[in-house]
Amino acid sequence: MPSIGLLAASALLLASAPTGSPDAAPRRDAAQFGRAVVLLGDQALVGEPAGGTGAVHLYRRIGGAWQPGGQLAATDLPERAQFGTALAAAGTTLFVSHAADSSRGGVRIYARAANGTWAEAGSLPGSPASRALFGSAMAIQGDWAFVGAPGVVGGGAVHVYRRAAGRWTEAGTLPAAELVNGDRFGSAIAVDADRVAVSAPGRGTNKGAIYLFRRGADGTWSQEAMVQGRRTAANFRLGTTLVLAGTRLWAGAPNANSFSGVVVAFERNASGEWTEGATLSPFEAGANQFGAALGLVEGELWIGAPFSDNREGRVYRVGMDAKGNYTSLTKLAADGLEVGSLFGGVIAAEGTTVAVGMPGDAGGLGTVVFLSRTPQGAWVTRSSVYPTAESPYTAITGSEKICGTDGKVDQFECGSTGLLAFLPIADIGGKRGTRLNDSWGWTDPQSGREYAIIGRTDGTSFVDVSNPSAPRYLGDLPKTEGTPSAAWRDMKVYKDHVYIVADNAGQHGMQVFDLTRLRTVRAPQTFTADTRYTGIASAHNIVINEGTGYAYAVGSSGGGETCGGGLHMIDIRQPASPTFAGCFSDPLTGMAKTGYSHDAQCVVYRGPDTTYQGREICIGSNETAISVADVTDKAAPVAVSRASYPNVAYAHQAWLTEDHRYLYLGDELDEGSGQGEAGKGTRTLVWDLTDLDDPILVKEHIGARRATDHNLYVKGNRMYQANYSAGLRILDITDPKNPREVGYFDTSPGEDTPAMNGAWSNYPFFKSGTIVISSIGEGLFLVRDRTQVVP
Repeated sequence: MPSIGLLAASALLLASAPTGSPDAAPRRDAAQFGRAVVLLGDQALVGEPAGGTGAVHLYRRIGGAWQPGGQLAATDLPERAQFGTALAAAGTTLFVSHAADSSRGGVRIYARAANGTWAEAGSLPGSPASRALFGSAMAIQGDWAFVGAPGVVGGGAVHVYRRAAGRWTEAGTLPAAELVNGDRFGSAIAVDADRVAVSAPGRGTNKGAIYLFRRGADGTWSQEAMVQGRRTAANFRLGTTLVLAGTRLWAGAPNANSFSGVVVAFERNASGEWTEGATLSPFEAGANQFGAALGLVEGELWIGAPFSDNREGRVYRVGMDAKGNYTSLTKLAADGLEVGSLFGGVIAAEGTTVAVGMPGDAGGLGTVVFLSRTPQGAWVTRSSVYPTAESPYTAITGSEKICGTDGKVDQFECGSTGLLAFLPIADIGGKRGTRLNDSWGWTDPQSGREYAIIGRTDGTSFVDVSNPSAPRYLGDLPKTEGTPSAAWRDMKVYKDHVYIVADNAGQHGMQVFDLTRLRTVRAPQTFTADTRYTGIASAHNIVINEGTGYAYAVGSSGGGETCGGGLHMIDIRQPASPTFAGCFSDPLTGMAKTGYSHDAQCVVYRGPDTTYQGREICIGSNETAISVADVTDKAAPVAVSRASYPNVAYAHQAWLTEDHRYLYLGDELDEGSGQGEAGKGTRTLVWDLTDLDDPILVKEHIGARRATDHNLYVKGNRMYQANYSAGLRILDITDPKNPREVGYFDTSPGEDTPAMNGAWSNYPFFKSGTIVISSIGEGLFLVRDRTQVVP
């Protein structure tokens, strides 16, 4: 069986965030378990490079089931070293690569003892240059090993190693001819007997090429051929993956044809010449990334297409007869795939056992599925594995815990606040990999009971918080079927109905759910939406003016009427029958100059500007500026004004004071950029809107912590800010121009640095004074502001 070393999944997990969504930062916990997999008899080794320093997990097959057998880690490497990025194994030898030290790269060697345990046996020699990416691809065959360094200046390199007396020493590099910068020679490697195939997917404006080398009787390696597909076009990146077996070579080009992907076959004839054969393609058009992984399984070629079927992922089985002719093409899935799993991102095979990596499963945590053939010849899922880790957070309920003299409640730092209750994500319907996002609340006008509405990456949770020290989880409204999990879910309430949107979520639309259904819930259940508005596909946020009965989807994309990402106006006066009412956008704002609104607030204006009193006014946080609009006439909305400010990075979200005179704006990216005063602490911009035609920036309030700000709301003389890693910050705005922090509750233990983890949002509007906080990786917090008397 050929030994294959490749980095098949790295490109799959870098899908770009939608325009205008800075809070689309990669998840800190997206560990990518399954990004590299090798099989060795009754052992499977699985890389998890993005979890902390990185790790390699060992599984043993016992009685037909795969059981955890420990893990390998390099404790001397720094955080984010990506240990486990690529693996290569043969016999009792394992190579593990990492990308530490300015992407210089490195490879650790492990040796297996007779009892099956692995011990570190040093590192491969050599000091590659910075950004060489040494170890991106690796292969071992007998006493020979090959390690790619595609980032080396001059077009890349492959280092050759030879083992003698149990010690690996460098034996030069493969002599590739006429490489140029950008070729990325060494990105994928496949070896069979005395031949090695190495790809250069960047060659020729990313058309790609494969170099073939042969070992002579004296042990030296020489270039035998360089092949390229006849129909290979720019950006195909042929050779992203490789399989070499005897006289046959297969090269994957998952970027071909707008990421649909192809696999090109090559054959060595009796004269020793390599010629191009068939080109294999997926059944369906679309961004399948067919060819992102390759493997040989019992005479079949298996081809990973991890973006196929709405990014669930599929594997294509290519049947071949004894002469190598292709006889069939069969599509294979695993049990229970979810959108975004990326099944087929990695393929490892040995005999009748196949391991398929799903590095996108569970929100990027990753899963590996083991398949085997039944006596009837069908391939079925035998088991799936992933690391299990206990949550560091457990529920806190029973009674209010007042912030102590040590400035803590349990492990959470605080000041002038009380913790009423905490429920971890698993206690409110979250599965493995689920994270929280936005939150809102509803008070039942009939009973006065209070309910928290919590957005998750995969749906919406409902929690009865009427007794805030004994909150009761009522159930889950899943995301729209067939849509991917979304980092951004937003909801607002009007007349006992909640309206829910999600960003970067395909054809999610706007879910509408009648909250009165919660009155009779006795045990947690799974709900269905009452209706779904399809005039939008994905949207970043939903804004509702309860005074008029209109909703405004903002940041719309992907289908329907996007309104340039501005205000998509929806009539919800008949709550269960939303209808399109019009568009507004100010094309002089937004990064793309389409009037994109990241968030907004719409009110019936009762502020000091007599010209607009009684009018419906929307104030958009439009990336580059605030945008003030009069939307009273939905058929003819009017841009009133716009205003930017010094060191704008990303105008994210804003809220008016109750008298509509002042506006508080958070810029989500300024703390991270370190420009101006934002480099010293969380910056909140204070605007005087006495004249709506001319907003005036009157103050830049700088907080005590340099954390990234997210959602803020105003209630009376208090401003409540969810400032990510610094948690909830409570500011006294009795003097509106000079906010003063008077309390806080930090939901994310650790440093309060510019980062997008921790408190996403808060809802401070319950009459009881209970404040709801949704914290991304932790769960639901119910907090009391003890800086003032709660009515």
